Amino acid sequence: MTIARILFPLPLPEPFDYIVPDHLSVETGSYVIAPLGTQKRIGVVVDCQDLQPDRKLKALLEVLPTPPMGRSMRQFIDFCARYTVSPPGLVLSMALRSSQGLLPSPMRTVYHTSDRLPDRMTAARRAVLETVAQHPGLGASALAKLATVSAGVIKSLAESGVLAATNEPVDRPFPAPDPNRPGIVLTPEQATAADQLRHHIAAEDFKPVLLDGVTGSGKTEVYFEAIAAIIKQDETAQILVLLPEIALTEAVLNRFEKRFGARPAAWHSGLSQPQRRRTWREVAHGRARIVAGARSALFLPYANLRLIIVDEEHDGSFKQEDGVTYHARDMAVMRAKLEQAMIILASATPALETVVNADTGRYHRIALAARPGLAQLPDVELVDLKTETPAKGEWLSPVLKSALLETFSRGEQSLLFMNRRGYAPLVICKACGERLKSPTTESWLTEHRYSGRLVCHLTGWSMPKPSHCPHCAARDSLMGVGPGVERIAEEVRILMPTARIEIFSSDTTLNADDSRNLIDRMANNEIDILIGTQMAAKGHNFPNLTMVGVVDADSGLQGGDLRAGERTYQLLSQVAGRAGRAQRPGRALIQTYQIDNPAMVALVQGDRDGFLDIEKDVRESLDLPPYGRMAALIMCAPDLTMADTFSDIIGKAAPHGEQITVYGPAPAPIGVLRGRHRRRFLAISKKNVDLSAYMAKWAGLIKVPNSVRISIDIDPYSFL
Repeated sequence: MTIARILFPLPLPEPFDYIVPDHLSVETGSYVIAPLGTQKRIGVVVDCQDLQPDRKLKALLEVLPTPPMGRSMRQFIDFCARYTVSPPGLVLSMALRSSQGLLPSPMRTVYHTSDRLPDRMTAARRAVLETVAQHPGLGASALAKLATVSAGVIKSLAESGVLAATNEPVDRPFPAPDPNRPGIVLTPEQATAADQLRHHIAAEDFKPVLLDGVTGSGKTEVYFEAIAAIIKQDETAQILVLLPEIALTEAVLNRFEKRFGARPAAWHSGLSQPQRRRTWREVAHGRARIVAGARSALFLPYANLRLIIVDEEHDGSFKQEDGVTYHARDMAVMRAKLEQAMIILASATPALETVVNADTGRYHRIALAARPGLAQLPDVELVDLKTETPAKGEWLSPVLKSALLETFSRGEQSLLFMNRRGYAPLVICKACGERLKSPTTESWLTEHRYSGRLVCHLTGWSMPKPSHCPHCAARDSLMGVGPGVERIAEEVRILMPTARIEIFSSDTTLNADDSRNLIDRMANNEIDILIGTQMAAKGHNFPNLTMVGVVDADSGLQGGDLRAGERTYQLLSQVAGRAGRAQRPGRALIQTYQIDNPAMVALVQGDRDGFLDIEKDVRESLDLPPYGRMAALIMCAPDLTMADTFSDIIGKAAPHGEQITVYGPAPAPIGVLRGRHRRRFLAISKKNVDLSAYMAKWAGLIKVPNSVRISIDIDPYSFL
């Protein structure tokens, strides 16, 4: 008797055993349907054994017609679960984001012309025949709409044989990329880098590669050559390109289409269910050859994954903070290892962890030190806000205002960077000093003047801006404190009333189409001044953009985040790199009160490596990543007393471990979130310690009440 062990995409700790009926054929990795409680659930067979069960077992119900999940993918799910201290079923749920993709595509009826003519020609029938001749393969509703006739006209023509009806899949295969299409002419430096990548591919050298190139150096064109080489080497190879922002996806898809004659399959949260169904199915069957998407694309069930590219590998958005907490860059390296695939990490400002791995020889490094052609890196200047003070109630210094006016007079574009959404990040009562917060969260409400609402950016809770203070009832006493992108836009409109000004943030671009339209308008020189958050800093190429102004460079340096300096340098370097990417020289002005900060000095001097050396020394002296390991345990409880009581219990349960130090409990910086009180523990260990196993043991020693929640974050990036 065959027993199948089935893992379900649920937060369950282990697989369940089922009998395989004689009429079903299963193998390890099969996608199946089995009873779980009173429901039928989709699961994956993780093991099959021929033995007599020692207890009564339920039977499998159905085996789904999808190629089985490969061994390396199952190993990846197991590794991810162990590393992140998560239930394997919860990790599996990320790999089963589209259950509809497990089934064959739905079918639809489409129409073509035939050799027959109607017995009687009418205007409506003529319109249909003309439309079909111009647009063969349309369904009935689309054909009727385009021909402006009723569905009955289509039906009668089909029944009489004038229209030939055929059935075809709703989800069409993705077109195959053509690796032989010529790309752009590479510079000598780019060609050398591409040759190095091709050498690693030919040698089947699976050591990770850091493609370390300054902004605008052509990293994308270089890794295109690696993609072409992989496809030529293996006609079934699949390639994954991970991107940090959905806003970048459309531009990247267009570049792929231009280079390979076919758009990759997209995968991100902005897709509709039919789009996700199509991509998932085509990936599983090996027919989607190139996939471009967000971090979750790493968990798709590739049939033959041969190359992973992590673009802007340093970007913090590759870290998932909800559910299974993982860093997509690190998990991508492991997935490439398990698949025996090549992985390229591309960045102008690589993460310190990646730099150290390259320095120690664990990764290959390929450098691109120059922009192609006449394009040059922008001149970076610091604006000391202690001496170049903005006017009262304003946020732009005289130097930055002058640069905006000069750039506008030359017919060139400017980008102002302010990494705060809305109009003001804090609303305060002038009468009593009350700072308005979300009712269930210890975070300040942000004023959005365009919508007239106050918004909590942590939870999404919002309310109309009140006419009086909720605390003291004083009327017209609420004022916004500090600048957001809306306030900067207001100031620029007063300074330059004839300029075309737009805001680029998640509030103004609600979906991928909005982002694409704004990016296209900027690229087509239809915008004079773009005011944006970090969405404007990543990967965009605006040929006429010659001036970048950073309004508040110091905001990212606040707090106790060990990566604050590194992230500030990375972000500001990426922002500054938007300028001067074509033939015109670029300029970047960075407003700061901390002109002596190592990150600021490095930006002006163009000394990234010198800055990283300082960061290395500090981290190594404190055994912090990448020279040590960190893990966080976050506990939240419904009231303050329980939070204090249970955090003490958690602290006392911490196992003794050599080379491991546990700090806490301490109130989280955001002490209350969604009505729950939060406490944090931080474990720091030597590099050679299995910190995941330690955290798993710790969690296993805690008996958690139903009202208390515990989460574990290995390699935390957020300390809020």
